[in-house]
Amino acid sequence: KFMDSLASTALIKPFIRKNKIDLSEYEPARYRSFNEFFIRKVRPECRPVAPEGLIAPCDGLLSVYRATDDTVLPVKQSLYRLPALLGSAERAARYRDGWVFVFRLCVNHYHRYCYAEEGDKGTTRFIRGRLHTVRPIALEQVPVFTENCRACTEIVTERFGTLTQIEVGAMLVGRICNLHSGECHVLRGEEKGFFQYGGSTVMLLVERDAIAAPEALLDATANGVETPVRIGEAVAIGDK
Repeated sequence: KFMDSLASTALIKPFIRKNKIDLSEYEPARYRSFNEFFIRKVRPECRPVAPEGLIAPCDGLLSVYRATDDTVLPVKQSLYRLPALLGSAERAARYRDGWVFVFRLCVNHYHRYCYAEEGDKGTTRFIRGRLHTVRPIALEQVPVFTENCRACTEIVTERFGTLTQIEVGAMLVGRICNLHSGECHVLRGEEKGFFQYGGSTVMLLVERDAIAAPEALLDATANGVETPVRIGEAVAIGDK
């Protein structure tokens, strides 16, 4: 409630200074709360959508993993497998030997996200979970991604098969705000939704052979390096 209040605007300027946010990238606006500022809109010319390849659905720090039956995905010191993440072994089987793109957002990142490709969107499944802090002291006992809420959306596309895009909310992002929860046709780069205040994560699951192996990203991930990306940027080339 405080972050939605007029009084919270006092936090905006210190937040900009601390996180070195370049306001010239964003549409000018008068903010009536910190949350309004937090979900500020970027100028379209500052985040162009690449015409080819699979695009990043958000700004963030990217890691990429091959999805096998034995793959355990480490994200924010949490470990999990795809069936637990998706709440379904059957849904997870679609992505066996495919790819998992993990985009980690920090508080200084742009917190609106888009659809990674044009296609027919299914009904968004919201998997409720108990919200836990992402601080390491809590992670010693609680695996974040099996406890936190997830919004899972399947998108049937011509170029990349069936994608599943997942938004994950931590304690400071109790509200994952998707603009459309029902079935519809969506466009590449079209805004999907936004996160309220706090760090969070977007995940993109891609079927086997739908894209060329992103070797540079895989090597970086294997070496523990996250790759900075921006919304609309091509992160893999399609094979289909």
